[in-house]
Amino acid sequence: MGLRTKIGAAIAGTAALVAVVIGVLVHHQTVGAQYDAAVQQIGDRLQTAVQDHAAGVDGGNSLINPPDLPEPLGEAVEDGKWGVYLDRDVKGPPLLWAASKQGNAVVALRRSYDRETRTLRDLDRVLWISGAIGTALGGLAGLAVATRLGRRLTASADTAQRIADGDLTARLEPRGKDEVAKLTTAVNTMADALARRIQAEREVTANIAHELRTPVAGMVTSAGLLPPGRPSELVQGSAQRLRELVDDVIEVARLDVSSETAETEPLAWGDLVRKAVRTVAAPADGVEVVVVRDAEVETDPRRFERIVANLVSNALRHGSAPVRVEAESGVLRVYDSGPGFPEQILRAGPQRFRTGARETGLGLGLTIALGQAQVLGARLRFANLPDSGALAVLDLRSAVVAEGAARDADRDAGQDQDSGLS
Repeated sequence: MGLRTKIGAAIAGTAALVAVVIGVLVHHQTVGAQYDAAVQQIGDRLQTAVQDHAAGVDGGNSLINPPDLPEPLGEAVEDGKWGVYLDRDVKGPPLLWAASKQGNAVVALRRSYDRETRTLRDLDRVLWISGAIGTALGGLAGLAVATRLGRRLTASADTAQRIADGDLTARLEPRGKDEVAKLTTAVNTMADALARRIQAEREVTANIAHELRTPVAGMVTSAGLLPPGRPSELVQGSAQRLRELVDDVIEVARLDVSSETAETEPLAWGDLVRKAVRTVAAPADGVEVVVVRDAEVETDPRRFERIVANLVSNALRHGSAPVRVEAESGVLRVYDSGPGFPEQILRAGPQRFRTGARETGLGLGLTIALGQAQVLGARLRFANLPDSGALAVLDLRSAVVAEGAARDADRDAGQDQDSGLS
């Protein structure tokens, strides 16, 4: 049950309870007032009838020693008291009796209590109808208030979710001075503080990366001048790896700039994929490129090349060969034969400076690929194959200008071999 329904039900229930309480009070107050008025009226008439009987005058409506006098009233009269009794145990409408002792005789009056009964019945009907209408109106008013409150809370929740998803420009407009307005202000304050902190971290990261670029480049150059040998290979490999990490950090810093745009140009899909794979895969790396259906796409070749290079490198580094790159009219699929993506990546996507439990590293490769895909307007999804292996799917169909015909698999494999890929 949602908050809107709960608030509406609570207000409707409160309105119903108030209507019942007021109805019960009005009912009992009316019963008492009717009875008191009837007693006063019949008491005055009884006093006149007793006086007439004492004077020997026939009162007309008075009864002398009535045989059907109610027993409780008869007992009260025998004690020398006059009394009034409402007899509801008769067939038909109730009867109101009044009696008094006059000498050896009992003088009594009676009248129908039907008018008071019908009046009370009509009053109860009005109370029930008005209570139902009041409850319905209260429920509608509560639903309206709850709907407005729910919309404001939903807007706050949606904005907080957008901030959590990375949109640090999302803000809410505070309205009123109630608790929801305080929540809105708190969300905006949190977003401002988070944006400042992340911006400061980005600037520090970018500055450190830029400062490291020059000494790292010098280190790579110096390592290349070392005499041949195993120590030299280790130093060169470490220096090259450090250079790659610095370049990755700089690339992430560029992606964080909101003004980053893609410089597109029309390209052949199959040639674009082969060229991108060729930048990271040697003939002996076990990478197979298959163009299932060619197309003409308009995209940024540099950013696309970086995406494919990172996906293939991740497949070779964290998965295992053979790696199959399948291109089909704006859709790129990268299969590997490794253990698959960690559950964390499948659940929340790649995150910078965080990798799966099985491998070490900064986790920037897939993060950069995802960021570049967003700049290109493409979707990048990750999944594990049923048996074993991982699958990364880049959906760039929005950039397709014209589709080409399907190619024969053997012909495609032969072209891949001619291009130096196996």
